[in-house]
Amino acid sequence: MEPVVSPLTGTVVAVNVKAGDIVYVGSEVVVVESMKMEHPVLAKVQAIVGQVMVAVGDSIVNDQILAILTPGSSSDQGGAQTPFDGSAETPRMDLLGYRLRRQRTTDEARPDAVRRRHERNQRTIRENIADLCDDGSFVEYGAFAIAAQRQRRSIDELIDRTPGDGLISGFGTVNGGNFDLQRSRCAVVGYDYTVLAGTQGFINHRKKDRLFAIIEKLRLPVVLFAEGGGGRPGDTDATGVAGLDVMSFASFARLSGLAPTIGIASGYCFAGNAALLGSCDVIIATENSNIGMAGPAMIEGGGLGVVSPTEIGPIGIQSENGVVDIRVADEAAAVSAAKKYLAFFQGSTPNWQRRSDDSLRSLIPQQRSRIYDIRSVITHLADIESVLELRAQFGVGIVTVLARLEGRPVGIMANNPAHLGGAIDSDAADKASRFIQLCDAYDLPIISLCDTPGFMVGPDAERSAQVRHFSRLFVTAASADVPWLTVVLRKGYGLGAQAMAGGSFHATELIVAWPTGEFGGMGLEGAVKLGFKRELDSTASLEERAILEAKLVADAYQRGGALNMASHVEIDDVIDPADTRHRLISTLNICPTPPPRIGKKRPMIDTW
Repeated sequence: MEPVVSPLTGTVVAVNVKAGDIVYVGSEVVVVESMKMEHPVLAKVQAIVGQVMVAVGDSIVNDQILAILTPGSSSDQGGAQTPFDGSAETPRMDLLGYRLRRQRTTDEARPDAVRRRHERNQRTIRENIADLCDDGSFVEYGAFAIAAQRQRRSIDELIDRTPGDGLISGFGTVNGGNFDLQRSRCAVVGYDYTVLAGTQGFINHRKKDRLFAIIEKLRLPVVLFAEGGGGRPGDTDATGVAGLDVMSFASFARLSGLAPTIGIASGYCFAGNAALLGSCDVIIATENSNIGMAGPAMIEGGGLGVVSPTEIGPIGIQSENGVVDIRVADEAAAVSAAKKYLAFFQGSTPNWQRRSDDSLRSLIPQQRSRIYDIRSVITHLADIESVLELRAQFGVGIVTVLARLEGRPVGIMANNPAHLGGAIDSDAADKASRFIQLCDAYDLPIISLCDTPGFMVGPDAERSAQVRHFSRLFVTAASADVPWLTVVLRKGYGLGAQAMAGGSFHATELIVAWPTGEFGGMGLEGAVKLGFKRELDSTASLEERAILEAKLVADAYQRGGALNMASHVEIDDVIDPADTRHRLISTLNICPTPPPRIGKKRPMIDTW
């Protein structure tokens, strides 16, 4: 005989067998309720029920006998229970309900919205995230959220029409095939334009605040898909008046300088969405994007006229004025650029290819007044396919790129002799200053390629407040502590050259020049005209003046040549252009590796 005993004190709420039934190991014999919880009492052997000792409603105590079983079984016995194999023949209702609800959050549940998106040659936010994150790595937070509009719409309508409250957020890995798990971690926040035009609702603000808190704690990079129309006036469930106490903008801004933040704009990005976008370290925007701090409704509401959304901040304007860092064709290209950008902050790569070092020798024309393509110098110096330029259409007097040298990520800034002869104007100074902050915040060494006659001068130039803009370069450089290596390609004149070298030719780890280098406190022709004005004015004829001036300029070039500068140790060395890569890498190798950071290095990265 095998007794079935109660494991606790309680009340019998179900008796699932009767005398003569066959039970198997794991079969429920009796169910006892205690403290509002039901406890199944299971058979421990295969047996025939001999006697049931209790009935529904009986109060029982611990170790009380509930039934008597006779071990063994008979095939002709009736009322046999199905053997327990650990699985249910029919789906559980709770699991089925979950699966149906989960399905309603997917793109497949909204084919019309997906079709309309594709008709505009755009992807859904879930398609973009799937492209960004490594396969199967994305873990979503807040998928079951719906808009705070229960007073206006039924729950079913909200589930179908406002999945996620228009925001998809979570964590995954990016570039995991090239970097380890720790380095490939990434957070993703993406507005869903198919839901209420990607507007910012009460619930999706809560989702962002939750995610931003985790991001700050774990120091994770963020990719923000910012398409959307800003604040949403139609939410009815939220308490309050204006919602100006929402923490999302302050929380996101606090991430600046903690870990890379990447913003992607495609289509319309206005108001609050644009405010988050503008807080990012880098903005990637597609050709069809329009970015502005107000959409058409707000502009009209402010009495400023009726405009179409395509008139507000088109890509051409936002690229030229410096808002957009990377201009791309479409969302696929935007995601590709985001992955490439993020990789620079994930570490070195073991696989790389380089061009011939000898090719660097022929890139600077022998005629010192002839322009050349500075981007060609950069691409020949850097690893093949490693260069990513930032703000290409803004501040064009200085080119700023992220690149790799033998797999090691670096920031490169270079004067552009094709614009103002390489002179630095206010926009170029701003561009370079912010680039220095970006590199310093995340410990990227700075390579400066100098070819400048100095800062731009003249009454018109001073209208751009360049006294402040130029000084910003010095102040920012002085605050950076990453390795800074300067190569003077040709001109190294005046304050502009000092700014390109971190404030002084002896302020940083290395300054070398190619044989084409030439130096002076100002442009040598100008220095001759000013310094030898009396001698030039005393000549008897214009021809004699020209001969004397040419001689004085030639003497000045001799004194200001790279080899003479090196003889006075005003620069560290003159090098063969073909040796540039080796010299840079050798110097970087002796610089100490930055210690692991537990917080921010800089308080923030200037948004401008």
